[in-house]
Amino acid sequence: MAAISFPRKRLRRNFTAETIARRSRAFEQFLGHLQAVPELRHAPDLQDFFVLPELRRAQSLTCTGLYREALALWATAWQLQAQLGTPSGPDRPLLTLAGLAVCHQELEDPGEARACCEKALQLLGDKSLHPLLAPFLEAHVRLSWRLGLDKRQSEARLQALQEAGLTPTPPPSLKELLIKEVLD
Repeated sequence: MAAISFPRKRLRRNFTAETIARRSRAFEQFLGHLQAVPELRHAPDLQDFFVLPELRRAQSLTCTGLYREALALWATAWQLQAQLGTPSGPDRPLLTLAGLAVCHQELEDPGEARACCEKALQLLGDKSLHPLLAPFLEAHVRLSWRLGLDKRQSEARLQALQEAGLTPTPPPSLKELLIKEVLD
């Protein structure tokens, strides 16, 4: 890290294309070094610094119905989480997938929304007590039906959760949970 040197700030001409380009390259190099050190890459504070503002803004845009703008931020947050590795908050990837699914669904792209639900269900695995499981299952069933795809496995799993009293009937939607979630 000692080998990284940022171009010095100047009293004038800080905003020339050349200065901005040099500073951008130095910052990219700095980020590359941060990512190369596992202790730093997985540090909760570093992950919060990069991911949390995107998630908060995406959530705000989703809550106000600006789905196209929110979708871009959810996608960026998903990419950042993938690059940084294990997130500091275990539910952040799931909330990000919920945001992506909601936006895709609202923008009439049920195939992408369903794919997001499938990724989330893979991440959730057998965690039958997780509060996002039933909403993802319900969305997956609804989207599969809309697309004419097999929904039996998700439907059976959701029904088993409901019969066991582990989730209300009907479960809250992904959109409802996303709106209520406090990102900290």
